[in-house]
Amino acid sequence: MSTSNLATVTSPEHFKTLLSEDLNRVSCLNFWAPWAEPCQAFNKQIEEESKKFPKVLFLNIEAEELSDISESFDIEAVPSFLLLRGHTLLARHSGSDISLLQSLLSQHSGSTSSSSAATGGLATSKAQPQAPPSEPKQRTEEEIVARCHELMNKHKVVLFMKGNPTSPKCGFSRQTVGLLREQGVEFAWFDIFSDEDVRQTLKKVNDWPTFPQIIVRGELIGGLDILREMIESGEFQEVLNGEDEEDVAEEK
Repeated sequence: MSTSNLATVTSPEHFKTLLSEDLNRVSCLNFWAPWAEPCQAFNKQIEEESKKFPKVLFLNIEAEELSDISESFDIEAVPSFLLLRGHTLLARHSGSDISLLQSLLSQHSGSTSSSSAATGGLATSKAQPQAPPSEPKQRTEEEIVARCHELMNKHKVVLFMKGNPTSPKCGFSRQTVGLLREQGVEFAWFDIFSDEDVRQTLKKVNDWPTFPQIIVRGELIGGLDILREMIESGEFQEVLNGEDEEDVAEEK
């Protein structure tokens, strides 16, 4: 069931048309993917919110199918949502935090949903106030680089990905996990969203701007496309076995 203010975007042109119908209206852009389990539940929540906030335009956008739109908003993971007024960005969040979405909708749409009206749009808690946590110690660039190399050498094969193998947060990471598993490769993994310092520094250390990154014996071999090419040519298996065979020869 859909509402008049909830639409599924079918093309970039369709998106522009819907967004331009009323440039004073608040729009909620929900980026999702059919393979990501959290998106299924969040899409249902989006439908419920569209009923509570009839003045807001809710747009469901399949992130990989409509990659031009996703790239224009720098979408790196699903689910993700953005709030716009016309073409002006009001807020963005990577994840399926429905409480945050409700709060932002109440704040920017000038109305409250039925679930937040009783408290004026503010969340309440019975927890006792606590002192704010102390700021974490700032790491030096040398420490972050050392951390990157430590992670890269944790295992023979290390995958730096978005999310984890059970719940990847981008299609490229999902496909990379699938390829490694198809090859029967045992690998360690690291969620780059868990450490922004590592995420940004790895790009410089490996001179590779995107993720996932596949590391073999502490050295970058590349991303998804290169891994796929190496598997098809047989080179990947050679790289995996090469040093092991050299070690055996030296022992003899």
